[in-house]
Amino acid sequence: MTRRTGAALVVAVGVLLLVGACAAGANTGQSPSGANFWWGLWHGMILPVTFIVSLFTDTVSIYEVDNDGNWYDFGFMLGIALFSGPVIAGSRRR
Repeated sequence: MTRRTGAALVVAVGVLLLVGACAAGANTGQSPSGANFWWGLWHGMILPVTFIVSLFTDTVSIYEVDNDGNWYDFGFMLGIALFSGPVIAGSRRR
């Protein structure tokens, strides 16, 4: 393994750990009426990492059930679309 590949691997693992630390979970400090678009967008964007973390722990969920308002749902779906759209489109060969 070259030095450049090793450095890239360390950076990738660090980024995954950083994003995994921001995973959605129970938000006891916020009331159900506190659901908003921005939290939904963030939770949708980190969904792939949150899903992997949720497989190994019971304290992390992929959807914030206390933030189940319409704006949260819209942001969540938009976050998923923004993340998965370019990934899926970039995987096709031309």
